[in-house]
Amino acid sequence: MSSESEEPSTSTTSTDDRLITTTKKLLDLQLSNATTNADAPSSSVLPHTQPQPQSPSVAPAPPTVLSRTPSQSLLLAREGYGFRPSTTPSKTASAITTPLLPPLPNPLPLAIQDEEQKTGRGESSSSPIPDQYGLGWPAKSTLSRLNATAEEKIERENKLAAAVRTLLECIGEDPDREGLQRTPARYAQALMWMTRGYEERLSDVINDAIFAEDHDEMVIVRDIDVFSLCEHHLVPFTGKISIGYIPNKLVLGLSKLARIAETFSRRLQVQERLTRQIAIAVQEAIKPQGVAVVMEATHLCMTMRGVQKPGSTTVTSTMLGAFRTRQKTREEFLTLIRSQSRI
Repeated sequence: MSSESEEPSTSTTSTDDRLITTTKKLLDLQLSNATTNADAPSSSVLPHTQPQPQSPSVAPAPPTVLSRTPSQSLLLAREGYGFRPSTTPSKTASAITTPLLPPLPNPLPLAIQDEEQKTGRGESSSSPIPDQYGLGWPAKSTLSRLNATAEEKIERENKLAAAVRTLLECIGEDPDREGLQRTPARYAQALMWMTRGYEERLSDVINDAIFAEDHDEMVIVRDIDVFSLCEHHLVPFTGKISIGYIPNKLVLGLSKLARIAETFSRRLQVQERLTRQIAIAVQEAIKPQGVAVVMEATHLCMTMRGVQKPGSTTVTSTMLGAFRTRQKTREEFLTLIRSQSRI
């Protein structure tokens, strides 16, 4: 049995050797006859250079599987929410430390799960945002804060207050003097309130306020006041957001547009990402024909420190769907949000 199994391998090896020898002869002939019209020798050798059929005993090479590192997997999971991608392993992408979330168990009976799979609904029907936890892109510690007990919340605030006390000492102040005695606790509570967007589920914010309407014209809610904290310096930036979309058989409650903007702004942000996250949240909630978001804001990190340019504003926009592909639609939206209000 062993000799029979080795014969095909020996035959294949000898064939390969002949192929290599023939190829070398061909190259020598081409070099020696480069200045003459010696086509006959070349034509007599060329037929032997055709690839030989592969022996049935030789197994085909397995397909190449490109493995991904954990960092690359995280990057793929974060595409679309405005986090900066990075294709270079040595460079850290935005929110690279955010863990992948394990799937939640489906509490429905198997029979109902099978029926939902057949009808195309599945688990995603419970939330308009395709996020298992309805948080709209949670950060690394968002789930622990969201699910914290009353005791854990108190412990978190005390830990934050102790950090603020250390901060006061580092800048040269006396945290025990009368005016600063309660400042650490006040600031801890204020910071938790200013970042309360980490505790809000977008599924709860939208709260089933999605309605079937045969309306295919532009819907705009403009001049929504927002306040957020710059993640680079932890100082505020404030401004106004205008949100527009073209329905596709579904409309979203008008107040929900403002609430989505509020939820994302009450997190540590950069304006560019904030604008895109709002647009994608609306897009994923009702699947409209297009979504447009424009934000204009003033950043205190640019006016009260650093370059110190009061009065400067930053404008960012995100256009999805019809607003990106149709110039007239985009121009109509930009005209409407800039027109003077008559109310």
